[in-house]
Amino acid sequence: MAEGKSFAATDRTLPTRARERARYDEETVHAILDEGYVCHLGFVRDGAPIVLPTLYGRVGNRLYVHGSTGSRPLRMAGGQSADPGLAVCLTVTHVDGLVLAKSAFHHSMNYRSVVVHGTAHQITDQEEKKAALDTLVDHVLPGRAADSRPANAKELAATAVLRLDLREVSAKIRTGGPNDDPEDLALPHWSGVLPVSPSYGAPIPADDLAPGIPAPDYFSAR
Repeated sequence: MAEGKSFAATDRTLPTRARERARYDEETVHAILDEGYVCHLGFVRDGAPIVLPTLYGRVGNRLYVHGSTGSRPLRMAGGQSADPGLAVCLTVTHVDGLVLAKSAFHHSMNYRSVVVHGTAHQITDQEEKKAALDTLVDHVLPGRAADSRPANAKELAATAVLRLDLREVSAKIRTGGPNDDPEDLALPHWSGVLPVSPSYGAPIPADDLAPGIPAPDYFSAR
């Protein structure tokens, strides 16, 4: 079987420690991105770092990031064809377990993360923008875009979407139990992993939902 495609490691995507946890293959990167729906978008404004949580969606090796036309990163990303865009760092992280060691020093987390470096551009093409918004809605809950009213002209004007291509990308994964020092193994403290996973409760209908409208079948996707 042929090997899948991989992203090239760079000085910014090569870890300074625990390099064996790094992954660069598209399959791993895509899987981590597809499982989440909130990213943290970092950029520099007036010489100071800013990190904002926001929704995202993926199509191939391209991410779409949602925002308001009045938000800082969207204003800075411009939207004109000659605009250089906005240099950003985008991260997505899943916590899979709390790793409890005999010593406080060796406590850790099992996690899966993706870090993306690149230049984000604001989408100005209306058809791409509409498709990107559908991607964002369906990324949170597959099937929802077709089961809701599309944005109208006023809403499209108030909504901005950033486009960020996946080029300089890395994933990092930590699995397994604690790495205790041999001299600590006899200590009378519990050690191991406390698993962490997201959970979804029963749907709560809106107060003004008309009687007789059932919960959609696609809720089972979450």
